[in-house]
Amino acid sequence: MPLLNLNLKVWRQDNADSEGRIESYEAKEIPTSASFLEMIDIVNDRLIKDNKEPIHFDHDCREGICGMCSMTINGVPHSKEQGITTCQLHMRKFSDGETIWIEPFRANAFPVVKDLVTDRSSFDRIIQAGGYISARTGSAPDAHATPVPKADADAAFDAAACIGCGACVAACKNASAMLFVSAKASHLNHLPQGQVEKDSRTLAMVRQMDEEGFGNCTNQFECEAVCPKEISAEHIAKLNRDYLAATARETVS
Repeated sequence: MPLLNLNLKVWRQDNADSEGRIESYEAKEIPTSASFLEMIDIVNDRLIKDNKEPIHFDHDCREGICGMCSMTINGVPHSKEQGITTCQLHMRKFSDGETIWIEPFRANAFPVVKDLVTDRSSFDRIIQAGGYISARTGSAPDAHATPVPKADADAAFDAAACIGCGACVAACKNASAMLFVSAKASHLNHLPQGQVEKDSRTLAMVRQMDEEGFGNCTNQFECEAVCPKEISAEHIAKLNRDYLAATARETVS
């Protein structure tokens, strides 16, 4: 099995209040079959054996589902590979002797907790503001009880794929969360079940996004380019239309 010897430049930060720094590490004899997170695991095992502080990072499913593995690799959120999260990146994509820069996602709304771990609870608060429907719980309705046009169903399914990783924010020069917010709103706004609260949902989520300190969207599509689920920026256009219509109706009422 081919092995790699790599040079890592890793962001280290003791806590949210301390200044961060870049530290260098050698990652020797890394299997090309290892994932990126497994490579860090190997480095951490060696640091622990040397009685040194391991590199702290977020992870959970390691299957590209949870969105916790939020790292910027060589300046690109999740790496330059398309349609994958950090945990799905494998070391065969790197060359022997390569230097890899590893940093946390950068945004005022994503404060660094420690090393590569960021606090992305701002996304949770946006969802709490309106990313839901008020519906009775109970047994699932028949699949054909509420007809949904295929175009709407496809758009809702595309939006629902968002895992809330925050790569869109990290890639945007303004740290805008518009792709995330538009995906979460569009998912429900396309469906019949989401129509009752469509206006209130749109207004609440956008206003909470602004309150959290995210920047404005300038339509340069860095968000779409780095999204691991390849969600279309067309959802941003729909959110803008829905927000304009909801604002107008709110003013009239």
